[in-house]
Amino acid sequence: MLKVGIVGLPNVGKSTLFNAVTRTRKAEAANYPFCTIEPNVGIVEVPDERLAILAKLVCTEKIVPAAIEFVDIAGLVKGACTGEGLGNQFLANIREVDAILQVVRCFDETDILHNMGTVDPVRDIEVVNTELLLADLQSVDQQVERWSKKAKSFDKEVLFTYQLLLKIQRHLNGGKPAYSMGLDAEEAEKIKQFCLLTCKPTLYVCNVSEDDLRYPEKNRYVSEIQRYLTQNSKSDYCALSAKLESELSELSPQESKEFLSALNLEDSGVSTLIRKAYRLLGLASYFTAGVQEVRAWTFLLGMTAPECAGIIHTDFQKGFIKAEVTAYDDFVKLGGYGRAKKEGKVRLEGKDYLFKEGDIALFKFNVTA
Repeated sequence: MLKVGIVGLPNVGKSTLFNAVTRTRKAEAANYPFCTIEPNVGIVEVPDERLAILAKLVCTEKIVPAAIEFVDIAGLVKGACTGEGLGNQFLANIREVDAILQVVRCFDETDILHNMGTVDPVRDIEVVNTELLLADLQSVDQQVERWSKKAKSFDKEVLFTYQLLLKIQRHLNGGKPAYSMGLDAEEAEKIKQFCLLTCKPTLYVCNVSEDDLRYPEKNRYVSEIQRYLTQNSKSDYCALSAKLESELSELSPQESKEFLSALNLEDSGVSTLIRKAYRLLGLASYFTAGVQEVRAWTFLLGMTAPECAGIIHTDFQKGFIKAEVTAYDDFVKLGGYGRAKKEGKVRLEGKDYLFKEGDIALFKFNVTA
């Protein structure tokens, strides 16, 4: 299962957000730096209203949603790459996740300490990103030295790796993150083996006050982040109140819905966050729908039909013959599989078919002993 790491400076709301996302109290949330030491881990269901609609159509009560893993990582401080605070531990933990949710404080509250004295979200983002970049540079410098010795063999693959490391080194020395490099397909595949922190996809989470939830773009700190990301990054952001979300997590679904309605809000910020994190990882869902259950199966965009079949069971992939595929919208519009098939909306797809978000599938396979 792919992991999303929640990172940021101390006291920006990381652990409060983690508790809200996972609906637990696993992470200590306190008004002092480094209240999180060891990373907390939680499995989180991906909200998807389509599951309930499918379950009603096929007359089943069992629903199995998709899930991803969230990790609450210790707060980072300036100088983390040289061991300040819990820097070494922070960087080791973040190398193990597949994407980053960087929580940024966007509210004024004198009772909650900020480790840098003032609220300045763009400065905070740059502190975190600079530490990640410096950590990458240290790692690449070491690898350049190691690969330079191997490159004397004039092996083609070794020389390619060495030249790519030199290219990354120059880019990082220019103060630019690895994700902004212009790489060809072969380089993009090779760079994965270096586990660079600045290659990880990032979503910025603007932690605002409850009063700013309805129109977060009017919050001056959020506006500053919008401008910064437009000028410096391709990353997306979302705004929520970690404190409010933590309170909502203690309510029943119906109570939570009523609470949000009273605030003139249609949905929980955490629901939006989880969906965006899912997409950030390059993930999508296809469905199986029958009287036994309706289930969302997680796959990486770009996977073929046999690969998606293998997510259910390896035998499905080994003996793959065909996949009967229906688009979600057609399935719902026509009231289920029977009518969809009669109207020609159920397609037979072969081994080269790339699954799409929302496909409903039935696999044909044959495995001989």
